Amino acid sequence: MKVPALAAAVFLLSFATAPEAKKIYKFIDEKGVTHFSDRPPATDRPVQETAVKAEQTPMVQLRIEGNDSQRQARVFNHFSGPAQIELSVGEVRNIATDPPLPLTVTMQAREERVLANLKQTDLAQPAGFELALRAIPGSPQAQHDDSEYRWPLGEYPVRIHQGFDGTFSHTSEESRHAIDAAADEGTPVLAARDGVVMEVQDDYYGAGLDKEKFASRANLVRILHRDGSMAVYAHLKPESVGVQAGRHVYVGQKIGESGNTGFSTGPHLHFCVQLNRGMKLVSVPFRMRGRDGPLDLQPTGSTTAAGN
Repeated sequence: MKVPALAAAVFLLSFATAPEAKKIYKFIDEKGVTHFSDRPPATDRPVQETAVKAEQTPMVQLRIEGNDSQRQARVFNHFSGPAQIELSVGEVRNIATDPPLPLTVTMQAREERVLANLKQTDLAQPAGFELALRAIPGSPQAQHDDSEYRWPLGEYPVRIHQGFDGTFSHTSEESRHAIDAAADEGTPVLAARDGVVMEVQDDYYGAGLDKEKFASRANLVRILHRDGSMAVYAHLKPESVGVQAGRHVYVGQKIGESGNTGFSTGPHLHFCVQLNRGMKLVSVPFRMRGRDGPLDLQPTGSTTAAGN
């Protein structure tokens, strides 16, 4: 008797990246030698830029392994820090899961783990299943310790155009306690607190007020602090990030340059501190010190610069 095949469908949600544009730079030096680079070259010679598509790896991946009547759901956490993972099922036919789903677990930095085994219960009957994966960076046990942060634009003047509860775009829990600091494109962005680089994205180009199109396309660096909180530095200039995921950075260290990418009306830096609270990111109030003392992070009423 022929055993009916086991069919599977997989859905990935949250922090799954799509192919994005990346530039290749070409120039000919004084000796006639042609050079190619994925970074802007330091040369006075004419440089040709070409946009190409770069396939990026999702920060969290789900892979179905096995064959015939038994499968395994293996999850890979590519964040350089903890992430909370939710694995759930949609339509299920003739399948038993061990452990029962839905299942929520916390995975450590760069960890891979089999989260569930799926077995066809009656080999004589058709079987199939749908799996959905959600992932949120950070540990749900983290607690912000109210550390004081340093102004992340160094000697650049303090110009906060949208602060906590800013009515233009700081209305969601994810960004309610965020600041938008106006800064010319290319202004050095410095770490406001020591930590480990958890996530880097610097291959997005373009900006606009189409939220559906641009809300998730802001170049950013996410830094994990000792207390488990995470600082987000967003809307960075394309290909300006000079730190790598997994590396420790110190307060005052340059991590990138300000830009105008994603959901944005002009060059600025979006900065906030986030915690993972029940499979969702929540921004928390923080204190920040500039050159002349503590800063007022409340909204100013201006929306010259905006960020998601």
